[in-house]
Amino acid sequence: MSIETDESRNDCRMRAEMLHRPCDVDNLRFVTTAELDESTELLGQERALTALRFGTDIEDPGFNVFGLGPNGIGKHTSVSRIVEQAARTNAVPSDWCYVHNFTEPHRPNALRLPAGMGRRLRNDMAELVADLKASVPSAFESEQYHARIAQLGQELNEKQESAIAHVRAEAEKKGIVLIPTPAGFAFAPMGEDGNAITPADFEKLDQELRGTIEANVRGLQEALQTAMAQVPVWQQTMHQGIRALNREVAEFAVRHLIRDARTTYAKFEEVGHYLDEVEKDIISNVGLFRASEENAPLVSVDAHAADGLRRYEVNLLVDNAELSAAPVVYEDFPSYLNLLGRTEQQAQMGALVTDFTLIKSGALHRANGGFLVLDARRLLSQPYAWESLKRALQAKELKIVPLERTLSLISTTILEPEPIPLTVKVILVGDRELYYLLVEYDPDFARLFKVVADFEDEVDRDVDSEREFAKVIGTLARNKGLRPLEREGVGRVIEHASRRVEDARKLSLRLEEIEDLLREANHIAEADAPSISRANIESAIAAKRARVDRLRERTLESFGRGTHLCSVSGQEIGQINGLAVLSAGGVPFGRPSRITATTRLGAGTVLDIERETELGGPLHSKGVLILAGFLTSHFATEIPLSMSATLVFEQSYGQIDGDSASLAELCALMSSLAEVPIKQCYGVTGSVNQRGIVQPIGGVNEKVEGFFDVCELLGRDDRQGVVIPASNTENLMLRSDIVEAVQAEHFAVNAVKSIDEALFVLTGIPAGRRDWRGEFPPDSINGRVEARLTRLSDGRRDANRRGGRNAIA
Repeated sequence: MSIETDESRNDCRMRAEMLHRPCDVDNLRFVTTAELDESTELLGQERALTALRFGTDIEDPGFNVFGLGPNGIGKHTSVSRIVEQAARTNAVPSDWCYVHNFTEPHRPNALRLPAGMGRRLRNDMAELVADLKASVPSAFESEQYHARIAQLGQELNEKQESAIAHVRAEAEKKGIVLIPTPAGFAFAPMGEDGNAITPADFEKLDQELRGTIEANVRGLQEALQTAMAQVPVWQQTMHQGIRALNREVAEFAVRHLIRDARTTYAKFEEVGHYLDEVEKDIISNVGLFRASEENAPLVSVDAHAADGLRRYEVNLLVDNAELSAAPVVYEDFPSYLNLLGRTEQQAQMGALVTDFTLIKSGALHRANGGFLVLDARRLLSQPYAWESLKRALQAKELKIVPLERTLSLISTTILEPEPIPLTVKVILVGDRELYYLLVEYDPDFARLFKVVADFEDEVDRDVDSEREFAKVIGTLARNKGLRPLEREGVGRVIEHASRRVEDARKLSLRLEEIEDLLREANHIAEADAPSISRANIESAIAAKRARVDRLRERTLESFGRGTHLCSVSGQEIGQINGLAVLSAGGVPFGRPSRITATTRLGAGTVLDIERETELGGPLHSKGVLILAGFLTSHFATEIPLSMSATLVFEQSYGQIDGDSASLAELCALMSSLAEVPIKQCYGVTGSVNQRGIVQPIGGVNEKVEGFFDVCELLGRDDRQGVVIPASNTENLMLRSDIVEAVQAEHFAVNAVKSIDEALFVLTGIPAGRRDWRGEFPPDSINGRVEARLTRLSDGRRDANRRGGRNAIA
């Protein structure tokens, strides 16, 4: 839009058709969106989609992806679509199992198997244990087993009886009887009847005979002790025989079952080694399968084995049996445990215990060999999750370590599962601010996430993009189960999308907001309405605005009651209506603020009261300093600037920042210097540089509408309007009532390129240009400003000549 200005007449005024770019619905070749094809890719995201495809295809380490852009533009949808497409071209990764380590029980072993084989191994091991529970007791209950046990016992008894019989025979030769007692055996002299004599009869014997008998008894006792000393050796031999028998029976019961498993997993060396260890442990601890058998003889159980039969289970950590392509895992709560996995504990007898069967997988385990999609902000908000993810990606392995061990909070022995090799593509999704902070402050980030998928939040608006946008709207409505939109309704959505980005040449790609708008319009539509109309869209926009309009209404009320001072008629020197934007709950609205300026003899300073009271931000302070630069470079350049000026936002009680008021402040300052009144029927916004050129600002639609609403409230006349930068004209998407007011010449929108044009609109007096002698016309604004500055300089020189208290530094 070109705007020509001439100081001889006010040609800065914009035409009504320039204030709002409507959608030409004749270019939309449909009646309702039900006729449109499905939109398969996001509009305007070619750059991001190309980066995503590259990031998912390349296999080199470090080429993980960060998808950045504002919320609500479809980042997650695009990432999901591209990642799932890439996953379909990749093979299904392996299953991973944890099994008992029979050598070091606290270090479970990891087994890698083709997809589906992990589930099979788990089931086969469960079946093996079930079979052993039946076959082992049967083997130990057989007649042959009990006969061999009895034989071993009989052999022991025969040896004991033979030894005792030998001692008894020796005793009888010496006239002594071997008598069994509860405590063992005793010797006594033999009588004539062959039985032991009584102690009384023994005392009646000759003393020499008694001595001989006692000597023989001592000898026989030594012989008996020597014979009985062999009993433990014979018992040990019997026990060894029983153990050998048990092992033989266990091998018979186990090996044919293990043999079948070995055949199934012959191709997998690690599984074969594991089955060897299982066989050895079962044979050594066969009593575990005889727990229901009473009086099982001489069972030896390894004290370091896992609890009961759980040691023979298979913990299927990652089961990819149901997959047909590489996994795509979305982790909504990426905590340390949910990412890296964990080892759970169970309470037993007042203590917490664990084993390899309680190891649980994390998102990285499930995504191993595929893709892991995470929300960057959620990831970074979880303690230790980000550092752990980086460590896993750098080490290329997954190691399950309890968080308390990582933090050195415990030093007791814990499970240390064998690490699992990691091959995964991580896609982080977040906003731009977060991405740039990571690049700036985390040196590891750039090495691990080398692919950037930068999503646009707006797209150029032309006929083709409007048609594609219509497809997107139709697809949204169809996918969400909403009514189709009429062509005029689509046109209103397109206009709203331009308003959201404050640019008539652009369309907002924040599809979440568009979807919410469609849902509201669908709800507003009549129950029997077949489609969503333009009126439904208008009502939805108005209803959403009304829900958050309380603060704007209270602000307008303060203007109507005179609490907030604002003049929309008359003229004042050094006073102007600056336009500002406030925001409540993310909803911006505009309002005018009175700005006043005063000037007097001084040392050339422009005092910003907002800065002095620490209510002005750095950008606002910069704008005020630029004003001083403009004055010193445009007026009385051969003499010192000898004025003091003050600038203030009246009735401002909060922080003010930004330079969008610098044009209004400069106009107020020059009005005070020139002693020329400013028309109060105008509101002014725009920034200005040291050359007096007006620069664009943000929130122009809200600022214009805010001043228009105040004029409506305080009493509108046909002279009221706003002054905005000419460079903001393409940003205008104003309300229909303002467009109608401009069309009827009841309100004016003036677009200016320089401070001179702005002053002409605001005062009706030409700003003036220097003639061939380098002088401004005396009656022009610039001429009056320069004359005033010259007088102030003369006054300063006179004051300094007089000296004393009147001297000005």
